[in-house]
Amino acid sequence: MDTYSYGMVGLGVMGRNLLYNIAENGFSIVGFDLDIQKINDLQGGATAEMTVAGTDSLEEFVAKLETPRKIILMVPAGKPVDAVLENIKPLLSKGDIVIDAGNSYFKDTNRRVADLAVLGLHFMGMGVSGGEKGARFGPSIMPGGDLEAFHSVRPMLEAISAKVNGEACTAYMGQDAAGHYVKMVHNGIEYAVMQLISEAYDLLRKGADLNNDQLHEIFKDWNNGELNSFLIEITRDIFQQKDPVTGGFLVDQILDKAGSKGTGKWTSEEALENGVAIPTIDAAVASRTLSSYKSERVQASQLYSKSAIARAENTELFIQEVRDALFLATLISYTQGLSLLVKASEEYQFHIPLKDVVKIWRGGCIIRSSLLEKFYEVYSEDSNLSNILLSQDIAEIVNSKISSLRKTIVFSTSNGISTLAFQTALAYFDAYTTESLPINLIQAQRDYFGAHTYQRKDQDGFFHTSWNTNN
Repeated sequence: MDTYSYGMVGLGVMGRNLLYNIAENGFSIVGFDLDIQKINDLQGGATAEMTVAGTDSLEEFVAKLETPRKIILMVPAGKPVDAVLENIKPLLSKGDIVIDAGNSYFKDTNRRVADLAVLGLHFMGMGVSGGEKGARFGPSIMPGGDLEAFHSVRPMLEAISAKVNGEACTAYMGQDAAGHYVKMVHNGIEYAVMQLISEAYDLLRKGADLNNDQLHEIFKDWNNGELNSFLIEITRDIFQQKDPVTGGFLVDQILDKAGSKGTGKWTSEEALENGVAIPTIDAAVASRTLSSYKSERVQASQLYSKSAIARAENTELFIQEVRDALFLATLISYTQGLSLLVKASEEYQFHIPLKDVVKIWRGGCIIRSSLLEKFYEVYSEDSNLSNILLSQDIAEIVNSKISSLRKTIVFSTSNGISTLAFQTALAYFDAYTTESLPINLIQAQRDYFGAHTYQRKDQDGFFHTSWNTNN
């Protein structure tokens, strides 16, 4: 029987495309799926240069693998991963490697690492970003977990990942579930940037009365400048897509209700659990929830009248201000996500290398952008920054854009245009860069009603006061 270097469990679009990528880079690989049609699709789409096989028998799948076996799972997160592991564990041997390449919750990954280690099996959680096209031609890959297993599969991961300046967009993200944690935060940042882009779109069409053709040109121009990124690029293209039903633009026919797969919510929950402020990511998650209240929003819009939106006096200047506001709010969104990685790395002993995180996010992934090149430079000089806003280089960028963010928010609030993500980005910045916050009053209140104590400016220690209750 022919043997193969790698195995892929799950031959849906992502699994099949990743398998083709691996095979195209010179590695033999066998795929497993219970769906015979998916196996036929796999074999039918393989080129003559690929060494590929498919089977619907788990026993045959395992038997076809070289030892130690290297198996990648590309199945839905949650119970399906556990089901696959339960079925495949009896067929594996000590030293075999199992890699979960789906969007699994990091605490599930930690549990699986421990469970399989008892059996002498190596388990890795691996984030993969880039969608279907990325999986096929070069994603950003975020592996974590068993270091010995990582070194075993590293040549393959480097071969199939996206490349930026000749560097592979993959690196070891740290111990245990670090890979899946980094991918979770990646997705949280993705939520925030997508929400910011949608708010910029709303400002431009309502505040400057721009049509889709004009928006296409604006986003095309933005993508050729410092806002260059995958999400700006695809937004540019969206504005030109025609609807085959109406003949108009497709974006105008899409209902304003956003879907979600949960990774943004996980990011927000983790930040709350670890005491990290990520309000723009939280706002993006909340905005998707608000969008689901479609019927209520329609009803509310009829109850609360709003004044007509005043068109921007200088359209060209307005577009520039929205551009700079979007750039800065995006930078702040990255800042919030990276600060969560700093705290999680300490809390869970992941040892996440931030320099490598931003390095591998530069290509292949959904949040890739030219801004990450600057972040990479900053972390290359100081990899221990607790918050990238503390960098002098970043401060110079922020100072050049902050006025535009303030003006954009003034315009939106004056005209009743919802910009929840923009506003939380600015509020985060203002709070983080303020030496003295009004939280002294909150501490006084807490001590007044609950004897929670407070700290003083002029003395060390914790204090409690018997507060006067005179009216």
